[in-house]
Amino acid sequence: MAKIYEIMPDIQGEEMLFLQNLTQDYSEEKLRNFSNIYRARRKDPQLILLLTLLGFLGFAGIHRIMINQIGMGILYFFTGGLCLIGTIVDLVNYQSLSFGFNRIVATEIHAMISGSK
Repeated sequence: MAKIYEIMPDIQGEEMLFLQNLTQDYSEEKLRNFSNIYRARRKDPQLILLLTLLGFLGFAGIHRIMINQIGMGILYFFTGGLCLIGTIVDLVNYQSLSFGFNRIVATEIHAMISGSK
């Protein structure tokens, strides 16, 4: 049976461990279906980092909108990233922001695939 790291080699660290535990009982077909859907929906940490850096150019909050935190994104936009302090904090925590979003996406996909037996 293929492992998640063989199917998605670009996934690293904590996200890899989470996905490995989530999909450990999957058949080959379910794992491939999961990985195809997950790849399409997940947000790359590098993308979140680049969007966070846009906050220093006057476009604060786009990274929050991308991870479905619409209210925080609008707040960041109108306050200049909470006077750039929030943008700096998000710059430090960009990996945990993307992992939090990806964890929710993986859990939703897991429920969808497990429910379609």
